Amino acid sequence: MVRRPDPIPAASVLRRVDAVADGASPTDTVSTGFKSLDRVLGGGPRHGDLLVLGGDVGSGKSSLALAFALRSAQAGIATTFLSAEMSVERLLERSIAVEGRARVDDMRRGTLDEATRVSLGAAAVRLRDGAPTFKPLPVGGFEAVRDEVRRAPRPRFLVLDSLQAVAQSVRSLDEELAATIRQLKQLAIELDLAIVVTSHLPAFARDRKDLRPKLDDFGAHGAVKQHADVVLGLFREEMYAYPTGIEGATELHVLKNRSGSTGYVDLYFYQQWMRFEDMLDPDR
Repeated sequence: MVRRPDPIPAASVLRRVDAVADGASPTDTVSTGFKSLDRVLGGGPRHGDLLVLGGDVGSGKSSLALAFALRSAQAGIATTFLSAEMSVERLLERSIAVEGRARVDDMRRGTLDEATRVSLGAAAVRLRDGAPTFKPLPVGGFEAVRDEVRRAPRPRFLVLDSLQAVAQSVRSLDEELAATIRQLKQLAIELDLAIVVTSHLPAFARDRKDLRPKLDDFGAHGAVKQHADVVLGLFREEMYAYPTGIEGATELHVLKNRSGSTGYVDLYFYQQWMRFEDMLDPDR
Protein backbone atom coordinates (compact mmCIF):
# COMPACT_ATOMS: atom_id res chain seq x y z
CA MET A 1 0.00 0.00 0.00
CA VAL A 2 1.36 3.39 -0.99
CA ARG A 3 1.48 5.80 1.93
CA ARG A 4 0.20 9.25 1.11
CA PRO A 5 2.16 12.21 2.44
CA ASP A 6 0.63 13.89 5.46
CA PRO A 7 -1.47 16.88 4.44
CA ILE A 8 -0.18 20.34 5.37
CA PRO A 9 -2.40 21.72 8.14
CA ALA A 10 -4.39 24.77 7.13
CA ALA A 11 -3.10 26.57 10.23
CA SER A 12 0.48 26.37 8.96
CA VAL A 13 -0.55 27.94 5.66
CA LEU A 14 -2.23 30.79 7.52
CA ARG A 15 0.84 31.28 9.72
CA ARG A 16 2.98 31.58 6.59
CA VAL A 17 0.57 34.13 5.08
CA ASP A 18 0.60 36.17 8.30
CA ALA A 19 4.40 36.07 8.48
CA VAL A 20 4.73 37.43 4.96
CA ALA A 21 2.15 40.14 5.73
CA ASP A 22 4.32 41.13 8.71
CA GLY A 23 7.35 41.58 6.48
CA ALA A 24 8.94 38.13 6.39
CA SER A 25 10.24 36.81 3.09
CA PRO A 26 8.18 34.03 1.48
CA THR A 27 9.66 30.63 2.31
CA ASP A 28 8.32 28.78 -0.72
CA THR A 29 9.61 31.08 -3.48
CA VAL A 30 12.86 31.88 -5.23
CA SER A 31 13.69 35.23 -6.76
CA THR A 32 14.44 35.73 -10.44
CA GLY A 33 16.23 38.97 -9.53
CA PHE A 34 13.85 40.98 -11.71
CA LYS A 35 11.54 42.74 -9.24
CA SER A 36 8.80 43.55 -11.76
CA LEU A 37 8.53 39.89 -12.76
CA ASP A 38 8.69 38.65 -9.18
CA ARG A 39 5.81 40.96 -8.27
CA VAL A 40 3.62 39.52 -11.03
CA LEU A 41 4.52 36.01 -9.83
CA GLY A 42 3.60 36.78 -6.21
CA GLY A 43 7.21 37.00 -5.01
CA GLY A 44 8.86 34.76 -7.58
CA PRO A 45 8.70 31.18 -8.84
CA ARG A 46 7.44 28.76 -6.19
CA HIS A 47 8.93 25.45 -5.15
CA GLY A 48 7.24 22.77 -7.24
CA ASP A 49 6.68 25.15 -10.17
CA LEU A 50 7.77 24.61 -13.76
CA LEU A 51 8.45 27.79 -15.75
CA VAL A 52 8.93 27.71 -19.51
CA LEU A 53 10.75 30.67 -21.09
CA GLY A 54 10.29 30.92 -24.86
CA GLY A 55 11.18 33.28 -27.65
CA ASP A 56 12.21 33.55 -31.27
CA VAL A 57 15.72 32.60 -32.38
CA GLY A 58 18.14 35.28 -31.19
CA SER A 59 15.71 36.90 -28.74
CA GLY A 60 17.95 36.28 -25.73
CA LYS A 61 16.34 33.27 -24.02
CA SER A 62 19.65 31.84 -22.83
CA SER A 63 20.88 35.25 -21.63
CA LEU A 64 17.74 35.86 -19.58
CA ALA A 65 17.81 32.34 -18.14
CA LEU A 66 21.45 32.90 -17.15
CA ALA A 67 20.45 36.20 -15.52
CA PHE A 68 17.80 34.38 -13.45
CA ALA A 69 20.44 31.88 -12.30
CA LEU A 70 23.05 34.52 -11.47
CA ARG A 71 20.69 36.72 -9.51
CA SER A 72 19.07 33.89 -7.57
CA ALA A 73 22.49 32.49 -6.60
CA GLN A 74 23.65 35.90 -5.41
CA ALA A 75 20.49 36.09 -3.29
CA GLY A 76 21.69 32.98 -1.47
CA ILE A 77 19.51 30.43 -3.28
CA ALA A 78 21.17 27.13 -4.19
CA THR A 79 20.99 27.30 -7.99
CA THR A 80 22.12 24.94 -10.74
CA PHE A 81 22.40 25.88 -14.42
CA LEU A 82 22.60 23.04 -16.95
CA SER A 83 23.53 24.13 -20.47
CA ALA A 84 23.60 22.33 -23.78
CA GLU A 85 24.91 25.45 -25.52
CA MET A 86 28.07 26.41 -23.61
CA SER A 87 30.85 24.75 -21.64
CA VAL A 88 31.34 25.55 -17.96
CA GLU A 89 34.32 27.78 -18.84
CA ARG A 90 32.26 29.72 -21.40
CA LEU A 91 29.41 30.11 -18.90
CA LEU A 92 31.78 31.56 -16.32
CA GLU A 93 33.29 33.88 -18.93
CA ARG A 94 29.82 35.02 -20.01
CA SER A 95 28.75 35.48 -16.39
CA ILE A 96 31.71 37.72 -15.56
CA ALA A 97 31.07 39.74 -18.71
CA VAL A 98 27.37 40.15 -17.89
CA GLU A 99 28.00 41.12 -14.27
CA GLY A 100 30.93 43.37 -15.15
CA ARG A 101 29.20 45.00 -18.13
CA ALA A 102 31.89 44.10 -20.63
CA ARG A 103 32.04 42.64 -24.11
CA VAL A 104 33.27 39.05 -24.24
CA ASP A 105 35.24 39.91 -27.40
CA ASP A 106 37.06 42.71 -25.56
CA MET A 107 37.88 40.31 -22.72
CA ARG A 108 39.32 37.79 -25.16
CA ARG A 109 41.37 40.41 -27.03
CA GLY A 110 42.57 42.11 -23.85
CA THR A 111 41.29 45.50 -25.02
CA LEU A 112 39.62 46.57 -21.76
CA ASP A 113 39.93 50.02 -20.28
CA GLU A 114 40.85 50.42 -16.61
CA ALA A 115 37.29 51.12 -15.42
CA THR A 116 36.02 47.93 -17.09
CA ARG A 117 38.88 45.92 -15.58
CA VAL A 118 37.87 47.12 -12.13
CA SER A 119 34.23 46.27 -12.84
CA LEU A 120 35.18 42.76 -13.98
CA GLY A 121 37.28 42.25 -10.86
CA ALA A 122 34.34 43.19 -8.65
CA ALA A 123 32.09 40.86 -10.67
CA ALA A 124 34.55 37.99 -10.22
CA VAL A 125 34.52 38.51 -6.44
CA ARG A 126 30.71 38.48 -6.37
CA LEU A 127 30.63 35.28 -8.40
CA ARG A 128 33.24 33.66 -6.18
CA ASP A 129 31.01 34.30 -3.17
CA GLY A 130 27.69 33.47 -4.84
CA ALA A 131 27.57 31.76 -8.23
CA PRO A 132 25.29 29.09 -9.66
CA THR A 133 26.62 25.59 -10.05
CA PHE A 134 27.35 25.39 -13.77
CA LYS A 135 27.28 21.99 -15.46
CA PRO A 136 26.89 20.70 -19.01
CA LEU A 137 23.45 19.30 -19.75
CA PRO A 138 23.95 15.52 -19.45
CA VAL A 139 23.40 13.30 -22.46
CA GLY A 140 20.62 10.77 -22.05
CA GLY A 141 17.40 12.74 -21.98
CA PHE A 142 15.21 13.43 -18.99
CA GLU A 143 16.46 10.44 -16.98
CA ALA A 144 20.03 11.75 -17.13
CA VAL A 145 18.89 15.22 -16.04
CA ARG A 146 16.88 13.75 -13.16
CA ASP A 147 19.84 11.67 -11.96
CA GLU A 148 22.12 14.72 -12.12
CA VAL A 149 19.74 16.92 -10.13
CA ARG A 150 19.16 14.25 -7.47
CA ARG A 151 22.85 14.23 -6.58
CA ALA A 152 23.85 16.16 -3.46
CA PRO A 153 23.88 19.02 -2.93
CA ARG A 154 20.44 19.48 -4.44
CA PRO A 155 19.46 22.87 -5.85
CA ARG A 156 16.38 24.85 -4.87
CA PHE A 157 16.34 26.51 -8.30
CA LEU A 158 17.17 24.64 -11.51
CA VAL A 159 17.67 26.35 -14.89
CA LEU A 160 17.82 24.21 -18.04
CA ASP A 161 18.96 25.45 -21.44
CA SER A 162 17.07 24.04 -23.33
CA LEU A 163 13.89 21.92 -23.54
CA GLN A 164 14.74 20.72 -27.03
CA ALA A 165 18.15 19.51 -25.81
CA VAL A 166 16.59 17.54 -22.94
CA ALA A 167 14.05 15.83 -25.20
CA GLN A 168 15.27 12.73 -27.02
CA SER A 169 13.70 12.55 -30.49
CA VAL A 170 13.13 8.78 -30.60
CA ARG A 171 9.55 9.49 -31.63
CA SER A 172 7.87 12.59 -33.05
CA LEU A 173 9.40 15.79 -31.69
CA ASP A 174 6.09 17.17 -30.39
CA GLU A 175 5.37 13.94 -28.53
CA GLU A 176 8.84 13.93 -26.99
CA LEU A 177 8.61 17.58 -25.98
CA ALA A 178 5.21 16.96 -24.40
CA ALA A 179 6.54 13.99 -22.44
CA THR A 180 9.56 15.99 -21.26
CA ILE A 181 7.36 18.86 -20.05
CA ARG A 182 5.26 16.44 -17.99
CA GLN A 183 8.39 14.81 -16.57
CA LEU A 184 9.98 18.14 -15.62
CA LYS A 185 6.81 19.20 -13.84
CA GLN A 186 6.81 15.97 -11.84
CA LEU A 187 10.50 16.46 -11.00
CA ALA A 188 9.76 19.96 -9.66
CA ILE A 189 7.10 18.50 -7.36
CA GLU A 190 9.16 15.45 -6.35
CA LEU A 191 12.23 17.48 -5.33
CA ASP A 192 10.32 20.58 -4.20
CA LEU A 193 12.29 22.99 -6.37
CA ALA A 194 11.53 25.60 -9.01
CA ILE A 195 12.56 24.77 -12.58
CA VAL A 196 13.04 27.15 -15.48
CA VAL A 197 13.54 25.67 -18.93
CA THR A 198 14.12 27.64 -22.13
CA SER A 199 12.31 26.66 -25.31
CA HIS A 200 12.21 27.45 -28.99
CA LEU A 201 8.83 28.29 -30.51
CA PRO A 202 8.29 25.50 -33.06
CA ALA A 203 4.82 26.75 -34.07
CA PHE A 204 5.82 30.43 -34.34
CA ALA A 205 4.78 32.01 -37.68
CA ARG A 206 6.65 35.12 -38.82
CA ASP A 207 3.98 36.02 -41.39
CA ARG A 208 1.31 36.98 -38.84
CA LYS A 209 0.57 40.57 -37.86
CA ASP A 210 1.34 40.40 -34.13
CA LEU A 211 4.70 38.71 -33.57
CA ARG A 212 4.50 38.61 -29.79
CA PRO A 213 4.75 35.03 -28.49
CA LYS A 214 1.56 33.10 -27.82
CA LEU A 215 0.93 29.92 -25.86
CA ASP A 216 0.18 27.96 -29.02
CA ASP A 217 3.65 28.85 -30.41
CA PHE A 218 5.24 26.36 -28.01
CA GLY A 219 3.73 23.37 -29.83
CA ALA A 220 4.33 20.09 -27.95
CA HIS A 221 0.66 19.13 -28.38
CA GLY A 222 -0.32 21.86 -25.92
CA ALA A 223 1.70 20.35 -23.06
CA VAL A 224 3.36 23.68 -22.18
CA LYS A 225 -0.05 25.35 -22.01
CA GLN A 226 -1.44 22.53 -19.88
CA HIS A 227 1.36 21.49 -17.53
CA ALA A 228 3.66 24.50 -17.01
CA ASP A 229 2.80 26.69 -14.03
CA VAL A 230 4.26 29.81 -15.64
CA VAL A 231 4.92 30.48 -19.32
CA LEU A 232 7.05 33.47 -20.31
CA GLY A 233 7.47 34.84 -23.84
CA LEU A 234 10.28 37.21 -24.91
CA PHE A 235 9.56 39.88 -27.51
CA ARG A 236 12.15 42.35 -28.82
CA GLU A 237 10.57 44.73 -31.33
CA GLU A 238 13.90 45.67 -32.95
CA MET A 239 14.23 42.11 -34.28
CA TYR A 240 11.27 42.67 -36.60
CA ALA A 241 11.06 46.44 -37.09
CA TYR A 242 14.71 47.29 -37.74
CA PRO A 243 15.69 50.14 -37.85
CA THR A 244 12.44 51.65 -36.54
CA GLY A 245 12.16 49.41 -33.46
CA ILE A 246 13.34 50.85 -30.18
CA GLU A 247 16.82 49.46 -29.56
CA GLY A 248 16.99 47.20 -26.51
CA ALA A 249 13.30 47.49 -25.58
CA THR A 250 12.00 44.09 -24.51
CA GLU A 251 8.60 42.85 -23.43
CA LEU A 252 8.57 39.77 -21.21
CA HIS A 253 5.04 38.43 -21.46
CA VAL A 254 3.57 36.30 -18.68
CA LEU A 255 1.39 34.17 -20.93
CA LYS A 256 0.27 31.82 -18.18
CA ASN A 257 0.43 32.13 -14.40
CA ARG A 258 -1.32 29.35 -12.55
CA SER A 259 -1.17 31.25 -9.25
CA GLY A 260 -1.98 34.78 -10.38
CA SER A 261 -2.34 37.32 -13.13
CA THR A 262 -0.85 37.53 -16.60
CA GLY A 263 0.47 40.57 -18.47
CA TYR A 264 3.97 41.73 -19.30
CA VAL A 265 6.95 43.51 -17.78
CA ASP A 266 9.36 45.87 -19.52
CA LEU A 267 13.01 44.90 -19.72
CA TYR A 268 15.98 46.43 -21.52
CA PHE A 269 18.55 44.32 -23.37
CA TYR A 270 22.12 45.56 -23.60
CA GLN A 271 23.15 43.45 -26.56
CA GLN A 272 26.83 44.34 -26.31
CA TRP A 273 26.92 42.80 -22.82
CA MET A 274 24.16 40.19 -23.35
CA ARG A 275 22.56 41.69 -20.24
CA PHE A 276 18.88 42.24 -19.35
CA GLU A 277 17.75 44.84 -16.82
CA ASP A 278 14.38 45.66 -15.30
CA MET A 279 13.05 48.96 -16.66
CA LEU A 280 11.05 49.79 -13.50
CA ASP A 281 13.72 48.63 -11.06
CA PRO A 282 17.03 49.01 -12.93
CA ASP A 283 20.31 47.89 -11.42
CA ARG A 284 22.50 50.59 -9.96
